[in-house]
Formats: sequence, C-alpha cells, structure tokens
Amino acid sequence: MNLSLRKVALAVGCLVFAGPLLAADASKEPKRPECIAPAAPGGGFDLTCKLAQSALVNEKLLTKPMRVTYMPGGVGAVAYNAVVAQRPADAGTLVAWSSGSLLNLAQGKFGRFDETNVRWLAAVGTSYGAIAVKSDSPYKNLDDLVQALKKDPGSVVIGSGGTVGSQDWMQTALIAKAAGIDPRKLRYVALEGGGEIATALLGGHIQVGSTDISDSMPHIQSGDMRLLAVFSDKRLDEPEMKDIPTAVEQGYDIRWPVVRGFYLGPKVTDAEYEWWKNAFDKLLASEDFAKLRDQRELFPFAMTGPELDAYVKKQVADYKMLAKEFGLIQ
Repeated sequence: MNLSLRKVALAVGCLVFAGPLLAADASKEPKRPECIAPAAPGGGFDLTCKLAQSALVNEKLLTKPMRVTYMPGGVGAVAYNAVVAQRPADAGTLVAWSSGSLLNLAQGKFGRFDETNVRWLAAVGTSYGAIAVKSDSPYKNLDDLVQALKKDPGSVVIGSGGTVGSQDWMQTALIAKAAGIDPRKLRYVALEGGGEIATALLGGHIQVGSTDISDSMPHIQSGDMRLLAVFSDKRLDEPEMKDIPTAVEQGYDIRWPVVRGFYLGPKVTDAEYEWWKNAFDKLLASEDFAKLRDQRELFPFAMTGPELDAYVKKQVADYKMLAKEFGLIQ
C-alpha cells in the first residue's frame, strides 16, 4: 500500500495523533506478553496479532516479541469468556477483536458478558468486507451471484465466519435484502475465520466466501481466488486492489469496514492499561508501523483509550439496531 492511503483515515474515522507522545516505560513492561487470536491460524485475528507482534518489537516498545496463541470458538466468544472469567487481571494478555466481535456482542453471542466487561485498548487498522470465489468460478460479478441466488437460494454454498448473525453472514444478508431475497433461505456453512474460509473455498467445499479483503489478498495475488466485490465506499487505491469493483458501483449500496484492534481483561490496573495505551499511541504515530500495516493490507484507523471505548459502545448500539432489522434479536 502506498502512503497516499493516509488520506483514507478521515473517511474511516481515523484519529490523527498530534503533540508529544509518551514512550512506554520499560520498567513496567509485561513479563510474558501474549496475543490471543480468537480463531484458527491464517485469518484476520492472526494477522492482527502478528502485526502487533512485529511492530512493538521494531519500535522497541517490547524487548521481546509477544507470543501468539490461538483460541478458536464462537468467533471470539471462547477467548472473550476465558479472559473475562479466568484471566481478568493478566496485564500481559492482549486479545484481538474486529468489527465482527462487536456485532456478536450486540446480539448477546458472548454469553453473559457484554461490551462493558473488557478494557478496550486500541484499534490499529481497518479492512473491508468482500465476497470471494475461486478463480475459475462461473460468477464473474456480484450480479451473476445475485441472479443465481434469485433462481435458487439454496443452490449456492456460502462459507462465512460464524453462524447466522455473524459479520460475514450480515454481508450476504445485506446483498440478499438489496436483491429482494430472504437471507434465511441462503445456504451457509459456518467456519472459524478467514483462514478456514479460504481453505474451504479453494478446496471446493464452498462456492462463495463471505470474508474480507485482507484475508483474501494472498490468494488473489497467487491467482487462486477472485473478489466479486469489496464493501468499501470506492475502489481501493492500491495496485493489487484497484481492479476489484465495489458493491456500490455494481448497484448494491453496501459498505462494511472491518476495524481491527485489541482489548485487555477487566481487572488490569489503570497503570498497566496506561502502559499499553502509551505504547500503542507511540506505535500508531510511527511511519514504520504505517508501512507494516500497509504490507498486511490494512488501511489507517487509529484509536485508543476512552475514545475507542466510546466508539465501541456506539458501534455495538448501531449493530443492535441492524440485528433487530433482520429479526436476529428482539
């Protein structure tokens, strides 16, 4: 990604950091830092953890890399419950989250815990939802897919991260709604994140993947996969992305940014939380971090601390309204 993409920040609500930034206090550095990716390896949560793993060491904010561990289940629910209930005061443990996590929270899919039960730490970038097919798929554009769904909604096997009501499900539900199709008639296979979606798609187990552009780009570049649409406002100004059409330009007014970031357990102390916040404030202002983020096909979106907490809670409220519209909650 080129540096002109910094301008995208305003469009997606990215904060511009100004003024002096506090360096992280090395004496308070967590002893055994860990990043939990709440899905199988290879998807967006994995990407998010590994971005922070590299960047925090490169910026000398950590003296040794965080280890990345995987805790799949419930598209984030297992990790959320484990941290809140079993490791609430572990200041060394970050957990990756995405907009999909917030959508699931809005629907009560994380059990007895809600968006108030963790300490929202940082948002470090955004991707966009996308609809993927194998390179030899008969569907050449979004309308080809819509026509097939109109003819027989159950004839197309769609892989999505999570079950009905998940972020990936919502993307195809919005397509179905725009086309006058009942989204509950679509045929879904629930998978754990972008890595499993890509594996199932390339293995021929599903015909369409509802995913995001960051997860998809390695397979796009290898020639194994195509994107029928990306859910951004306009085409993404990148050499490898500029030919991918948006849903909007194909007549489907659907936009779905996928913000990515980290949270901490609810009983992490204020001092420990501030150490991490200062580290991420410094990181997010770094040009070296911007290059690492761009290499991982993420676009600018930087937010930490109380501002992020307010953003998360507003997003959850908005997602609740959307879930009610689709009859997913009362």
